[in-house]
Amino acid sequence: MEKKAKILATLGPSIYSESKLNKLIEFGVDAFRINFSHDTSGMRRIISRIRNIEKKKGKKISLIADLQGIKLRIGKVKGGIQKIRYNQKFILDNKSQEGNNLRVNFPYSKILKKLKKGNKILIDDGKFLFSVIGKSKNSIITKCKSHNCIIRSNKGVHIPNLNMSFNNLTAKDKKDIKIATQLGCNWIALSFLQNEKIILEARRLIRKDIGIISKIENKIALKNIDKIIKFTDAVMVARGDLAIDIGHSEVPKVQLSLIKKCSQNSKSVIVATQMLESMIENSTATRAEVNDIATAIFQGADTVMLSAEAAIGKFPIQAVSTMTQTILSAEKYKREHIEDFKNSIIANKDPVKSILLSVKNIAYNTNVKAIIVFSNSGKSAKLVSAMRPAAKIVTISPNINVCRQVSLIWGVQSINSRDANGWKDMMSISKEIIKKLKFIKKNDFVVITAGLPFGKAGMTNMVRLYKVG
Repeated sequence: MEKKAKILATLGPSIYSESKLNKLIEFGVDAFRINFSHDTSGMRRIISRIRNIEKKKGKKISLIADLQGIKLRIGKVKGGIQKIRYNQKFILDNKSQEGNNLRVNFPYSKILKKLKKGNKILIDDGKFLFSVIGKSKNSIITKCKSHNCIIRSNKGVHIPNLNMSFNNLTAKDKKDIKIATQLGCNWIALSFLQNEKIILEARRLIRKDIGIISKIENKIALKNIDKIIKFTDAVMVARGDLAIDIGHSEVPKVQLSLIKKCSQNSKSVIVATQMLESMIENSTATRAEVNDIATAIFQGADTVMLSAEAAIGKFPIQAVSTMTQTILSAEKYKREHIEDFKNSIIANKDPVKSILLSVKNIAYNTNVKAIIVFSNSGKSAKLVSAMRPAAKIVTISPNINVCRQVSLIWGVQSINSRDANGWKDMMSISKEIIKKLKFIKKNDFVVITAGLPFGKAGMTNMVRLYKVG
């Protein structure tokens, strides 16, 4: 049985080898995330390996460029990791030298000036707490308030109640968008956005066949969520920084609310952060972690993400296997209750959505085995996916980048094929593909949807019910 929800794995040293990448894809990874907060200089070689595997397996793989954004980070520390004792003094300064167990670079002069005695500083997704006890012109002195404190190079910093305006891409983000385009990335993920302005700015800098993911990580973004959803292609519930900003106990209801809201607007949702955190060091997951993945699937997430578990973890293959098995188990139950889900899609006066809603209704017939979607831009594929049809979704696009992009979307199997030049040609292409789909037999039904005239994006206006043979 094939899973419909997708798995996004973060690239890192633990999985750079071709054999590891091959196994991860075999065990269920559909997309890889490149974290642009870290060094990406050797990434071209890794991507080449992924594309070689993609070609051999015939499975399109999506690549996500996760921009750093305005997130505050400490600098590098000696050996990549340092232990800090409980109650010891620890300095954050603007010196460029590599840090140690007494100090670390914090290259934000304006923030150093703003901080006062008593301010709290959280490092590494809020794991470790430091309290400000003094300051000088170019540094602040803190006291470590966490036991077993370990800091690693370039980890994120969160300062509660410190408001920062972020309405524009940073110079680094603009540079990284160019690099991501050259690397062949299919999505750009925007970090720490607060409203739709940065989405519109990013849109002007990227090609039409690259999607935008908006990461929801702060209170301000939640206040502007309707406009963010309107202008983005997908949303990531980035629960680590979000939890620090709104409180851990608030995250579950926000996660559910975001998934529901995105469902109504036919936008995909990725649930991320610490899904299998214990598997960084252990070969098996906790019951709570398995339940967390299943909950995201029950709620309707398109994609679940592995971060450090894949990038630097000791058991990345086991982590992916655990995630795949959990998704399959959750989806097996979910199929029996599919009518309870995704019935709140807002069609309004959008004729394309109305047509595709009819596709979903036709596809609930048990004799309908697949929905073939001719989609130049990927928009129709995303809309069909958002309806959560019972039948399999097969997307046909002449654009390889669109094929790879929609591979991140729930239930979509994408095929790169020439575009149809007419009605008969559309049926000819469909029949060729049906022959290759082993799950479709003679006398099964297939729903075919496309746009007339052919070759024009965003014109889905035709549905055909085809009986095989």
